[in-house]
Amino acid sequence: MNRRTFLQGTLAIALMSRGLTAIASGVQEANFEITRTEAEWRALLTDFEYAVLREEATERAYTSPLNDEKREGLFHCKGCDLALYDSKTKFDSGTGWPSFYDSIPNAVATKEDRSWFITRTEVHCRRCGSHMGHIFEDGPAPTGLRHCINGIALTFYEN
Repeated sequence: MNRRTFLQGTLAIALMSRGLTAIASGVQEANFEITRTEAEWRALLTDFEYAVLREEATERAYTSPLNDEKREGLFHCKGCDLALYDSKTKFDSGTGWPSFYDSIPNAVATKEDRSWFITRTEVHCRRCGSHMGHIFEDGPAPTGLRHCINGIALTFYEN
């Protein structure tokens, strides 16, 4: 075994254990108002919705029709239908994901996400724990925040 093979193997093991740790410590483990079994979640969601909302996956940029949604209304959690974001706070971030500078009060919660060897702020529905996306500090006034949200995690209701 040479140094390159050793380093590649070590990195692969670190990445795999990091991923397993992230899944094992996901929001599913916490207590929420709305809880469901894995079977109930799988019956409610498509496979990809399940991967995003329950396993913290991310949809590809520019794939959600909600990225281009311009009508007035509310964006709800696909997992429990709680209103999370008002269209008045939506803006075009140029990132390819629906972005908001603020959430509806008491709608979302956050946790530290240390995946990908950086620390980010993960945002999830405070009622059912479904993963929504991440919050970054590069948004517009008045908050300076950008809630970068997976469109597949949301349902839009026009006013």
